[in-house]
Amino acid sequence: MLLKINGQPVDVTLENEKSVGDVLKSFESEAAKNDATTVAIRLNGKDISAEQFDAAAATPLSDSTEIDLHVVSKRDIVDSFKTIAAEFNRLTEQLNDVPVQLQSGKDKEASETIASLATEVDAFCHTAALSALFPDLYNALIIDGKNLNDFFKEFSPILSDFESAMEVKDTVTVGDLSEYEIGPRLKSISEVLTKFN
Repeated sequence: MLLKINGQPVDVTLENEKSVGDVLKSFESEAAKNDATTVAIRLNGKDISAEQFDAAAATPLSDSTEIDLHVVSKRDIVDSFKTIAAEFNRLTEQLNDVPVQLQSGKDKEASETIASLATEVDAFCHTAALSALFPDLYNALIIDGKNLNDFFKEFSPILSDFESAMEVKDTVTVGDLSEYEIGPRLKSISEVLTKFN
């Protein structure tokens, strides 16, 4: 049997494990001791969905069995949060330049900032969703006194308005939203994320 963690082969000694499920159970108990958990499973080169899990777990082990686990640790998430915080700080500064860029024909630079904003907000949402695997981490994501869901209920419409204003090159609205709505929220998120150790 070959076991991989995040694509890297690991040495494993089977004790009483007879099925894929036995291996997963043993691995998960070890992972939990290290504040880590499995988020995706590939068995013999095929991704295993939640619906296929029971059948996959019942698969007997053989010499040719290949299990590849995608594992996320609390440390990975905290490190990602710190990277995102730095990016949000950078974007807060860049967003202030977008209206002037649009007015002075520097659409390319403005577009790059907006694309970066979309990428980083997406990265934050993805990482925040993974942080729910570690409830203490997820529950600490209180931004401007709101939990993550409430924060994004307010933030999402602002991002939509911003996108619409960009499409019609409404530089006044883009400037107002950048300076007074999006920038301060990115700063608030960043302040929360940098508190994690």
